[in-house]
Amino acid sequence: MRILGARWLLPVVSAPIEHGAIAISGDEIAAVGSLSELEARFPEAVVQDLGEAAILPGLINLHTHLELTIFRGRLEMTSFKEWIGELVRLKREVLTIEQLRLSARLGCIEAIRAGVTTVADTAEADAVLPALIESGQRGVVFQECFGPATEQADASISELERRLDAQCERLDRGGLEVRSRLSVGISPHAPYTVSAELYRRTAEVAARRNLDLALHAAESRHEEELLRQGTGRFSESLRERGIGWIAPGVSMISYLDGLGVLARGPLLIHCVNVDQRDLGLMAENGARMAHCPKSNAKFGHGIAPLGEALKAGVRVGLGTDSVASNNNCDLIEEARFAALLHRVGGARGASDDEAEEFDADRMLRLMTIDGARALGLEGKIGSLEVGKQADLIAIDLSSAHNTPHYDPASAVVFSCSGRDCILTMVGGRVLYEGGEVKTIDEETVLLRAGAIAMGLTQRR
Repeated sequence: MRILGARWLLPVVSAPIEHGAIAISGDEIAAVGSLSELEARFPEAVVQDLGEAAILPGLINLHTHLELTIFRGRLEMTSFKEWIGELVRLKREVLTIEQLRLSARLGCIEAIRAGVTTVADTAEADAVLPALIESGQRGVVFQECFGPATEQADASISELERRLDAQCERLDRGGLEVRSRLSVGISPHAPYTVSAELYRRTAEVAARRNLDLALHAAESRHEEELLRQGTGRFSESLRERGIGWIAPGVSMISYLDGLGVLARGPLLIHCVNVDQRDLGLMAENGARMAHCPKSNAKFGHGIAPLGEALKAGVRVGLGTDSVASNNNCDLIEEARFAALLHRVGGARGASDDEAEEFDADRMLRLMTIDGARALGLEGKIGSLEVGKQADLIAIDLSSAHNTPHYDPASAVVFSCSGRDCILTMVGGRVLYEGGEVKTIDEETVLLRAGAIAMGLTQRR
């Protein structure tokens, strides 16, 4: 038995506990209460008092691309189409699979240091799952598939099935411990890279294999033009490659509904261009939303209607997207940016009442229990409750930039960042403590990442 105490304990689903503590037995939470209470209840336990800090559930990043970590700062063009083209070129023509695996390991290190215990990652190469097995984090790896031409569907599905079999075999080799914290899913990328036929068939594969489904949806104006009018940059790109495209003349959400994909309740990433009817369809079908405000803003795509989505009953969590588009995977920074962005309201003109909804408690829930609900894991993680997995982090509150503090949730969301994380734990296992990542050789990864970056600099 181990007891962790701190100035503040934030269970998320109940009130903060000053001078609180959590008792951990094996991989589960055994008790939550005041430090004095738990010390009296478990006199034989090893006690660690973290002092002026806040203990809270591990953060859940609902959308990452860990294999792209090596591209941080390398793709700073503002054109989304150009960005995608250069990304694909470098990833497929320049980097080896071993380099992509190192990139994913670097991403895991950053996430662990920032208190991210669970990721929902979208990956093409066989790079992320091995990194997560090594890192000790929890997560879902969504296997990407592509094929914008209808005639490519058979080959795309065959390749998808092959990759899924390989991923499942890797999980099986890891045994019960790995299977308990990691799973795989399917991700048909986006409407400009996936045909209607491929969307239908990936949904069928997901249903047959009982796998989760995630896809980029309603992300940009160019995507909207492609679907509604058959015009814009993505339409031009398809025509240039001789790929026929007939615009369905509807929104992305309606398009997915008509294809039978929405009925699978997919995790929809971005959802910038959605209206009330779209949100109603999403809620009705159990579709979930990964909100990535910084990535959306950096590309100038717009502001996703977070408040409207929550009111419609859509399960929403926060995602950072890749560091190739965001530049870091700091979920606390993402939450703060989201809160301020939606308080301003942008072009959607949020009212004062709506702005008040995005307080520190709301953002803390979006980073934890709401993200867990979006992944169907709320019975296991996302809050500090007896019987749940001991996935937790500690945030230092003793530095100049977060002193003084009068409310722990406000301090975490509005004063802190992932750099203030001093402890990261998954299933009772310490992944980060004392400034050191315990599961991955950080020094070696950083050294090798620097060498890869030098090569990428020369390939401009």
